[in-house]
Amino acid sequence: MAWDLLFSSDIGLLSLFTIAFILVMAVYIGRYVSQHIKEEAKNAAINKGSAHAP
Repeated sequence: MAWDLLFSSDIGLLSLFTIAFILVMAVYIGRYVSQHIKEEAKNAAINKGSAHAP
């Protein structure tokens, strides 16, 4: 019964869309943050080597 309500009613479809949207945004934000963490680590490693130069 709950599955029928989820896929057939307006509120159920809006809820399903909201859940899907939140999951997609979580994946996007996770990949975005991961990419920037890797970039910052690479920049920190490069700057660490040149930090001792005058």
